[in-house]
Amino acid sequence: MPSPQVIASGSSLVGVTTTVPLEIVLAAGQTPVDLNNRFITAPDPAGLVHQAEEMGLPATLCAWIKGIYAWLMLHPEVETVIGVTQGDCSNTHALMELLHLAGRRVVPFAYPHGRDRAGLVRALERLAGELGADLARAEEIRRQLIPLRLDLERLDQLTWRDGRVSGAENHLWLVSSSDFDGDHVEFHAKLKNFLNQAATRPPAPPGPRLGVLGVPTIITGLHQTLAEMGAAVVYNEVPHQFAMLPPLTGPDHDLTGQYRRYTYPYDVFHRIEAIASEARRRRLDGLIHYTQTFCYRQMQDIALKQRLDLPILTLEGNQPGPVDGRTRLRLEAFLELLA
Repeated sequence: MPSPQVIASGSSLVGVTTTVPLEIVLAAGQTPVDLNNRFITAPDPAGLVHQAEEMGLPATLCAWIKGIYAWLMLHPEVETVIGVTQGDCSNTHALMELLHLAGRRVVPFAYPHGRDRAGLVRALERLAGELGADLARAEEIRRQLIPLRLDLERLDQLTWRDGRVSGAENHLWLVSSSDFDGDHVEFHAKLKNFLNQAATRPPAPPGPRLGVLGVPTIITGLHQTLAEMGAAVVYNEVPHQFAMLPPLTGPDHDLTGQYRRYTYPYDVFHRIEAIASEARRRRLDGLIHYTQTFCYRQMQDIALKQRLDLPILTLEGNQPGPVDGRTRLRLEAFLELLA
């Protein structure tokens, strides 16, 4: 399994507040560090949230932002942070201001409205200019990463098609592809070993087939709890998007095309189309929509329920922690409904 707390050394570290074109970071000779993964896999993520509040961040603020801020204050070796100022959390703007006050170099990146190709090209050019990277080299790296992404596709198939990789394992591997744990070569080697082992497992017993929508959950053990109840998570929407799985070649399949197909930072309707397509392909019985307290994406729950023709259970999480009793009861009731 990937180990997100490991940070590669030997090149300067660039923190990212969400998935960005990491090919440009690598082309600049730098190491990407997904700050969300570092926060949530820290020994005490709830303690990091508490530390951020002690430093003055309000209680009525997304715990992910607070956790990222506190983690960064403990890790000055991450000197540069790329903040996604359009297409992700609006609180990132203020976070970048606080990081600037703390002496960090902050680099903005904005996904354009409407998935505009020309606007995305300009955004990629600006990011490359800020980091001192060559876009042609970034395109070479994109092509070099295709075998790794194809193996992530194989992992995903072993989840939804063959039942040999659990939903929790699928989530962890795919969500880690946002920065490949800081070393894509080592990450790929570990992935190959895992795939060889997983391919020999017996298929999991049949049960309700679920998809988990929304930002990666701050609740630990959600997938494992569902598995204990006899359900299988065979689709992790946002981690699946992070992995940039095929198609990877052909017309419009350059670096710009790859990040135009990435649904997370754009409008909800493009996301809904992708979710509906995957729900049919994976033969889903129901969906769980995870929303984060104080996140604007909570409002998109209405659109998902209006446009997707499957039962949807909405779960809201605030602080890091295990599945609580109330959530467990709601999950049990939802699975009974599906049965």
